[in-house]
Amino acid sequence: MAYDRYVAICQPPHYGTLLGSRPCVHMAVGLYSSDVLYALLHTANTLSLALCHGNALDQFFCEIPQILKLSCSHAYLREAGLIVVSACLFFGCFFFIVLSYVQIFRAVLRIPSEQGRHKAFCTCPPHLAMVSIFLSTVMFAYLKPPSISSPSLDMVVSVLYSVVPPAVNHLIYSMRNKELKDALKKLM
Repeated sequence: MAYDRYVAICQPPHYGTLLGSRPCVHMAVGLYSSDVLYALLHTANTLSLALCHGNALDQFFCEIPQILKLSCSHAYLREAGLIVVSACLFFGCFFFIVLSYVQIFRAVLRIPSEQGRHKAFCTCPPHLAMVSIFLSTVMFAYLKPPSISSPSLDMVVSVLYSVVPPAVNHLIYSMRNKELKDALKKLM
């Protein structure tokens, strides 16, 4: 989405070639390939763990931190490797999004008319809002200190980051719709 906004605002004459069917297929294949490799890495690591605290999770989802709590094997090196790979993927994506939006903001600030700047910039906040909602809930879920961790809090947090972003996605992206804005104003 950040690349789409970057091309639409910074290089509009080249939008069709930079985001045609072939580049989109390449991006989708790259995304799905990296996701499958990442999932295989986690699956292989998880299946190699010895579980000594039973096999019942106090969760809605079978998440890796919950499985690690059931493990009695000391796989610190593997866990550290997974953390490094996860951090590299996270910061790579985050860096790409930030770099895209820096370029977008620079291009928008060079637009001479106020109306043109507003029109170009209005396409960015929905994506930034979704990224912020998702990243803040995921970071809280995985980076919260163990001292405040409890099964009920873990359950609530996992529902928050897996349900809230997709649930509010349509609402956030439709806020650009004038009819929806008018309906919300009448409702309030």
